[in-house]
Amino acid sequence: MKPLLTVENLKMHFPVKGGVFLRPVGACKAVDGVSLTVHEGETVGLVGESGCGKSTLAKAAARLLDPTEGKVTFDGRDITHLGRRSLDPVRREMQMIFQDPAESLNPRHSVRDIIEEPLIVQKRGTRAERGKRVAELLERVGLNESAGERYPFEFSGGQRQRIGIARALALNPKLILCDEPVSALDVSVQSQVLNLLMELQRDFGLAYLFIAHDLAVVKHVSDRVAIMYLGKVMELADADAIYQNPRHAYTKALISAIPIADPSSKPTRDLLEGDVPSPINPPPGCAFGHRMKHPEWEKSVGMDLSLKEVAPGHWVQPCPCCTDL
Repeated sequence: MKPLLTVENLKMHFPVKGGVFLRPVGACKAVDGVSLTVHEGETVGLVGESGCGKSTLAKAAARLLDPTEGKVTFDGRDITHLGRRSLDPVRREMQMIFQDPAESLNPRHSVRDIIEEPLIVQKRGTRAERGKRVAELLERVGLNESAGERYPFEFSGGQRQRIGIARALALNPKLILCDEPVSALDVSVQSQVLNLLMELQRDFGLAYLFIAHDLAVVKHVSDRVAIMYLGKVMELADADAIYQNPRHAYTKALISAIPIADPSSKPTRDLLEGDVPSPINPPPGCAFGHRMKHPEWEKSVGMDLSLKEVAPGHWVQPCPCCTDL
């Protein structure tokens, strides 16, 4: 498999302004040097606590945000600095599914208009051909053709997310960036939407960058998993390796927090102490070791904490206080 999306040392820093004249006084380092790849037909899970930079990374990769530093390559083409018109062909191949289906769908447009809009923007087909395509997409995601005449508020959360998925599929993309697509849904509906995404991947050869904070969900759908903390990737490996042999302390803590559906079991939990440091003023060295007040933390200050391959395809931040390298 060749890389479809490649992100190299990507940084997304937002200026923090203060004073009477609102001059820049600092920067919020939402994403701070992330590198990863997504191959054709692959699902890469991106996991971490709220506020760690997952959604910002996806938006920068899709060029909805202009990266501060780094490089984004899609299908062999550098798209880091492309202008709006030059990005149009890329938009056809890369789509997004957003976390809140109620907020991502225009309440004033009918479902038919919502799904047809990408086809109109990209000048695809006649009106009759677009209408046929909308009907096909609605049926493919499990909705009746008559749903096209209704409005988003008339549907449940799961149905609205199916509409969002149909819109993302309209242009036959190669890659879909899924920004926590099931976190706003009931548990019973989550499995239906996840199964739908997996069916679509199998039928159309789609690649997914699947963002979530629920490791149990990510385990179900991902080929590889990247663990993010405070704008950086702590560990990256095949899904089985992440769950069976986690190497970073943060990964171990996240996995231990996965609920077990057996009331008689009493699993050992790695409870996280302290608070997540501010991305405006992150600590030097290992941010997670600093949070946990680890006695070895000072050794990480000044170290090169770039990911190190500890096993074939298994990369981890070489921190003396969080890993046993």
